[in-house]
Amino acid sequence: MTPDVFAPATLGPVRLRNRTVKAATFEGRAPHGQVTDGLIDYHRAVADGGVGLTTVAYLAVAPEGRTHREQIVVGEDTLPGLARLADAIHASGAAIAGQVGHAGPVANGRSNGVRALSASRMPSPLSMQMVGAATEADLARITGQYVATARTLVRAGFDVLELHMAHSYLVSSFLAPGLNRRKDRWGGPLENRARLARQVARAVRDEVGDEVAVTAKVSVGDGFRGGVTTDEGIALARLLEADGTVDALQLSGGSSLMNPMYLFRGGAPVKEFAAAMPLPVRVGMRTVGRSFLKEYPFEEAYFREKALRFREAVGLPLMLLGGINRRDTMEQAMADGFEFVAMGRALLREPDLVNRLAARSADGGVCIHCNRCMPTIYTGTRCPVIAEGALGAGGVGR
Repeated sequence: MTPDVFAPATLGPVRLRNRTVKAATFEGRAPHGQVTDGLIDYHRAVADGGVGLTTVAYLAVAPEGRTHREQIVVGEDTLPGLARLADAIHASGAAIAGQVGHAGPVANGRSNGVRALSASRMPSPLSMQMVGAATEADLARITGQYVATARTLVRAGFDVLELHMAHSYLVSSFLAPGLNRRKDRWGGPLENRARLARQVARAVRDEVGDEVAVTAKVSVGDGFRGGVTTDEGIALARLLEADGTVDALQLSGGSSLMNPMYLFRGGAPVKEFAAAMPLPVRVGMRTVGRSFLKEYPFEEAYFREKALRFREAVGLPLMLLGGINRRDTMEQAMADGFEFVAMGRALLREPDLVNRLAARSADGGVCIHCNRCMPTIYTGTRCPVIAEGALGAGGVGR
């Protein structure tokens, strides 16, 4: 029997009021690396709007693991704010997830004041510095920091820990053969390249047991030569399933470093990104922006075909992500055998969309997929169309 996407469901040990997930998208509301009222309001809006699980984005496990300095590093000093955030979401009837990660080569070392790390040494287009190759000592330290972060988030009252294994972040940089040129036990065949992903997942699961759900964000394809392919993503999913360390997988794609628009699809906001960047990155963005921000046409549920291959390959619960805006798309995902649907831009435009879809007062969202929300991450992620007073602009591109 096909499940009702708006009916209660379980994710590991966690009971959710429905099968909808607010995907992690950086909120830009932690200017001093602390939870703010603005960050709480951002997530409370989608919780009040009916989502089953909202995900706090990019909770870094280490200072050099931030994408840039205005990001939360989980620890004793951020615990009170994280607990306040969790309490607010629970009061709205939703559950809360924390996306736990280390940005690896996606980190801006110049902004952070700490050298970024990757599987292999490489130049950073973000900081114009060299990114260092993580040492054995680095990997042991970072694995321990994942464990400490997991325990702190459990203490804060979080329900779900999402381990970030995609988008060319640290774990993903090890998985991608084009970024991982190591000759040691961390490089070469996929079994070696997946070692860090499995090590982190095992360490976190051993720490938290069944106190919370543990999920992983994995790639259905990175969208660049040398990135994680669909076949490799499936192989990783099988390894994680065999290890018994995660309760579900969220299926994403693209690379924040090499091909970000492969994830987002729709308009490529080169002009807006350039305006938001500091010099000299602004000049570079204006010069090569079109080659970096490639434009892919938007289509509803654009990762579905690749995700169906994961569905055939593993028995783990799966979260379908990528251009989900309509009730019929969500129902099709359930019919396809996916257990959850994850939404991002649609909820940024309309935080109450889940409630309206459930009540059948709307068939779909009105996001036009212009992606001009992307550059706003530096000043507080928001929908510029709303700011322009065009909330009723219609459903172009739905």
